[in-house]
Amino acid sequence: MKKIILLFVVFSLFMACGEDQDDNLSTSPQLIIKLKFDPNQERLGNLGEPVTVPDGNAAQSPTIERMSANYIEFAPTATTLLGEGEVVYVGAETDAGGAIAIDFQQAIFAGDGEVFLSVPLSEVQAGSYEWVRVSLSYQEGNIQVLTENAGEITGRLASFVGYNNYITDFDLNGSTITVNDDVLQGFWAFEALGFTTQGQAPEGATTVPNPLFDSSPVPQGSCVVTGEFVTPFTLTGNETQDVEVTLSFSINNSFEWTEVNEDGKYEPSAGEQVVDMGLRGLMPSVSN
Repeated sequence: MKKIILLFVVFSLFMACGEDQDDNLSTSPQLIIKLKFDPNQERLGNLGEPVTVPDGNAAQSPTIERMSANYIEFAPTATTLLGEGEVVYVGAETDAGGAIAIDFQQAIFAGDGEVFLSVPLSEVQAGSYEWVRVSLSYQEGNIQVLTENAGEITGRLASFVGYNNYITDFDLNGSTITVNDDVLQGFWAFEALGFTTQGQAPEGATTVPNPLFDSSPVPQGSCVVTGEFVTPFTLTGNETQDVEVTLSFSINNSFEWTEVNEDGKYEPSAGEQVVDMGLRGLMPSVSN
């Protein structure tokens, strides 16, 4: 009988310790990173400068349904080189397609206002950070398309903006797109009314705003978008509550094509070609 009571006491203590550990994990303050997509945010070029749509092209602001990134880093200063700041997220990669590439099948996604990442603040180095860098890999959303037979319709566009992407297959608005290979930055697929097509934007055409181009450049084709905090983002290491960082991306006329018929409408049947799908700027903000 004493043995039974002793076992019961040990089991109870074990369960209590387990519950305490679970409570500690659930109440540990987190760094929460959310996404936002703003069609009214300033439209920037590769150097972080305000730009308009060039002559001969047209553009529209898509409605982003979800996005993925494969790298997030906080940089203390404008001279901090890529990789030398506080890296808080690195996505999965693979060489299944023959070269190192982002593993799309293991990507995480978030929509407008949704949480993309949550990590314990204890795992983030205390310090003051003026900049954030995000390597974008994928965006999916709706665009307007002018057709010959059905007039203007809404279609779903998937844009792969990462440096290199390994894809087996993926669902696009109910249609399965099969690739089973690596695709470089600028690969896209489109679905509307059950019809699908895919293509490749010109090499180097995807806009990647980096206001630190002179002091801290990023590799060509990397899609590492850089944004500055209005006031430095400071972590003391003594935080007791969650800290939220919202990454607001400009989608202001971010889907761009060459114009054949100068009507401001995307008409693939007229031979109009996609030339740019890059997001047009990044504005990070912090809240507690």
